[in-house]
Amino acid sequence: MAQSVRKPSASKRRREPIIPINGPLRQTVDTIFIIAGSFIMALAFNLFFLPNHIASGGVSGLSVLVQAWIGIEPAFTQWALNIPLLFLAFGLIGREYGVRSLLGSMVLPLFVFLTKDWVIPLSNPLLASIYGGIGVGVGMGLVYRGRGSTGGLSIVAQLLHKYSGLAFSLCIVILDAIVISSAAMVLSLEQALYALIGLYVTGKVIDAIELGFSFTKVAYIISDHTEPITKAILEDLDRGLTKLTAQGGYTGEHRTVLMVVVGQSEIPRLKTVVQSVDPDAFVIIHNAHEVLGEGFRNIRT
Repeated sequence: MAQSVRKPSASKRRREPIIPINGPLRQTVDTIFIIAGSFIMALAFNLFFLPNHIASGGVSGLSVLVQAWIGIEPAFTQWALNIPLLFLAFGLIGREYGVRSLLGSMVLPLFVFLTKDWVIPLSNPLLASIYGGIGVGVGMGLVYRGRGSTGGLSIVAQLLHKYSGLAFSLCIVILDAIVISSAAMVLSLEQALYALIGLYVTGKVIDAIELGFSFTKVAYIISDHTEPITKAILEDLDRGLTKLTAQGGYTGEHRTVLMVVVGQSEIPRLKTVVQSVDPDAFVIIHNAHEVLGEGFRNIRT
């Protein structure tokens, strides 16, 4: 059982999202995210991955292998693979997923084609795999923020997930493993290892874009003096908190655990407040990826 404790508010009126979940404005914002994300992905691909022959998973990685093998322009390979996969998405997965994949699947190869002559003086494959992974991760994170997809092997993963029962994340890993294994055969084992680095960095950056960079902490406070600690947090920190009902594992006694969300800069003050009331209090503090609500970020979607 949990009980929320907040400071009295002057207004109890429910706040509406800044951007409605659906509607023309939301669709416009989503489209901007998808186009901007696709452009950043194309730029990272042409500046870092392609010149250094790094096939870091997905259709983009396959296009690197095809160019190295038979010399076909990567944008043409991506279109050639994405278009039939889109038809599969519409027919076998559903119209909604197909529509969400359509824009990204088309504009990403277009940006790859338009920026194919953009170059930077970088020949270190390790740096290329790291910064290429960052760029692709940022771009893909924006596309996901726009509730879109760049299609490609994610469509194949959806099909594999639907008809095999395997977890979607496992299907993605299997397909990327096939691409990187192919890179080891077509290019070299060293290039495949660089591709693994790029793939890892991409995944971490996508998580950061989707979940946000953590500047917020969650503290759990276990004490025999919860009421004065609650009063101190409400008055001195100006933060609300939640009372959780817990049971001691050894004693079996029921007790109250205080949960409070604070900014990173407020952690020293929180420790001081708790210790001033109960020096023996047990406090657990860890990161919160994203916090939405009063006193923190507004819900925008």
